[in-house]
Amino acid sequence: MSRPRRALFVLTILTGSFLLFLIQPMIARMVLPRLGGTPAVWNSAMLVYQALLLAGYAYAHYLSRLTLRRQAGVHLTLFALAALTLPVGLVGLPAPAAGAEVLWVPLLLMLSIGPVFLLVSAQAPLMQRWYAADPAAGQPWALYSASNLGSFGGLIAYPLLAEPLLSLRQQSLVWSAGYGLLVLLVAACAFARRNAQVQQATQPAQAAAKVPRRRIWLWLMLAAVPSGLMLSTTTHLTTDLLAMPLLWVIPLGLYLLSFVIAFADRRGPARAVSALAWLVVLSAGGLAMDAHHSNGLMSVFAAVGLLFFICVALHARMYDLRPEPDNLTLFYLTMSAGGALGGLFTALIAPLVFDWSWEHPTLVLAAASLLPRRSLPDWRKLPGLDSEMAKIGMGTLLICAALLAWKISHFAYAEDSQVYRWSATAVLAFCGLLLVRPRWLVLGVLLMTMVAQGGFQTIKDSWQGLRSRSYFGIYTVRTYEDSRIRTLTHGSTLHGEQSLDPKLRDMPLSYYGPGSGAGLVFTHAKDLFGAHPRVGVVGLGTGTLACFNQPGEDWQIFEIDPAVLKFSRNGTFTFVHDCAPQARIVIGDARLELAKAAPASLDLLAIDAFSSDSIPLHLMTDEALETYLKVLSPRGVLLVHISNRFIDLEPVLAAASAKHGLTMALRDDNPAGDVELSASLWVMITRDPTQLQALGRLAPASPWRTPIAPAKRLWTDDHASILPYVRWKNLIRISQ
Repeated sequence: MSRPRRALFVLTILTGSFLLFLIQPMIARMVLPRLGGTPAVWNSAMLVYQALLLAGYAYAHYLSRLTLRRQAGVHLTLFALAALTLPVGLVGLPAPAAGAEVLWVPLLLMLSIGPVFLLVSAQAPLMQRWYAADPAAGQPWALYSASNLGSFGGLIAYPLLAEPLLSLRQQSLVWSAGYGLLVLLVAACAFARRNAQVQQATQPAQAAAKVPRRRIWLWLMLAAVPSGLMLSTTTHLTTDLLAMPLLWVIPLGLYLLSFVIAFADRRGPARAVSALAWLVVLSAGGLAMDAHHSNGLMSVFAAVGLLFFICVALHARMYDLRPEPDNLTLFYLTMSAGGALGGLFTALIAPLVFDWSWEHPTLVLAAASLLPRRSLPDWRKLPGLDSEMAKIGMGTLLICAALLAWKISHFAYAEDSQVYRWSATAVLAFCGLLLVRPRWLVLGVLLMTMVAQGGFQTIKDSWQGLRSRSYFGIYTVRTYEDSRIRTLTHGSTLHGEQSLDPKLRDMPLSYYGPGSGAGLVFTHAKDLFGAHPRVGVVGLGTGTLACFNQPGEDWQIFEIDPAVLKFSRNGTFTFVHDCAPQARIVIGDARLELAKAAPASLDLLAIDAFSSDSIPLHLMTDEALETYLKVLSPRGVLLVHISNRFIDLEPVLAAASAKHGLTMALRDDNPAGDVELSASLWVMITRDPTQLQALGRLAPASPWRTPIAPAKRLWTDDHASILPYVRWKNLIRISQ
């Protein structure tokens, strides 16, 4: 019998998992020039990964029925065939039709990386099965902990190392080299188990013990809820709380780390986290229904902490219910199916069914229904306490919980009552802990807490039909009767507003005031370009820019999301109807549509296409700028709106402008005394420096400034990293 060679199998599993989670953000990054970087794109990508992971685990499960010699032969042969698809890249799939993105993204990723991803994903269960083939090797479950440690390493390595240091082409080549190394390691593992294979072939195969169907269903749910919650936390974080792209990687990272703890041989940390999970769910889980980001960074910490504790507790319970190694591949296949089921619910079903991220509180409640209860003592069994007294105690606790929830609902949005709010929340969580044993009661307490902690307003908004949801985001339209203002927000970011006063209805507000960069250039368009300027706008929003239209101008507006266009067509916002009814509105990705336009067909092009605070990276690369320059006339002007709380785009545009020998200037507008105007930062780029000089003469009271030092490296479709341009201080100081 061969030596167990644990280190070899650990290294193989670590390598495979590292590659698996390195390719995920890499291929998602490749998609950016085609579709942009919204949370929905990431969630769609995650759904594809989970589906391929399920296919890989199913492949490992059915392959394990063969002898080890045949398993190795089939597996290595398929590895060699899949290598024909390398280096990693996107297939030439035509651009999606408007509204078809939800299906197009999965299809693109499936065709691009399906074969290699499926085979690499099979490593964790298959190598554990091979490892356990040697009776001297011991239990294989800890190797899955190593697998997720490798996954976490690959996930973190991408934003910290691969993206900043390597181009996409270089990343693809490095990944392909890693794939070759993995093939060699798999071959070495097969060689290490050659004697085990002989023994397996000469001994009669024994049927594995049958796993009860109820346990399989429980495995499925224990896997599905954390998986869905990981994606719903991503949506909740980056849409409603803190619209910062780097946060996308945190939920997935915590999800992977939960397996490291839950599947470790040493059970102490998993049991400790599981014991605290109920307290975290009853306190932090109460914020899961708050859509008004009234708690600042506390909501962010609560969301990620909640995800981590739930994932560890549920995965630890799944580990405790694990079968014998004979059913190892069935266990992992079921786990993978649950992960795909959770991803399907969050990424595909929820955006079609819900107008807000209701999947998030739903999954928190589902998690509470699955948390283990044995970590909490049952006070009803105390000596001397009869059943009638226990019932009275339960009723008293319920009444106290209801009263506390009622008080918390009054404290939720009062800044001077936060101490009382969180004190009441702590007491309410304690009441919930005492009601855990009858699980339906603690679920009721958790639901009451959610409603009290901002959920009532969230329910009210949905009931009143204020929200709409599309593949690209969640939009909320609010009407403030006292100030007679209607606003459009995407998550936590204002995207425009309009006055309901008939006399002021066509007045540009928010980021588009008279002193803003947009206001200055659009107002003087005829002075800069002649009597018939040709104008293009990327990003419709409320349509505010349309009210700079003047007679004789020719307008085109590019918008990727049909849901946004509906706001202008159904009368919610009337800027386009009132000011530029002749404007041609093009639905689709602006960069792709502009690439089809005739050269020098525009005089003024404004880029105003941010999705919440997320960066439309594919609209900011050097290749994108070349597209804009192609469609602009020789004296044309490019305007870019770069107001952003978390990312400083000025050095990026300065570098691209310097490369092409362009004139660049910035307009910082900080209007004071008018609550309906917002601070904004607009960039003006042109080939003709006299245009900036002319603008200075036309509006001398509103100066433009020169840019700061350009970035050392250009953003290109092949290489771009936002990490050097993150405003870390704003992340720390943010209060809403």
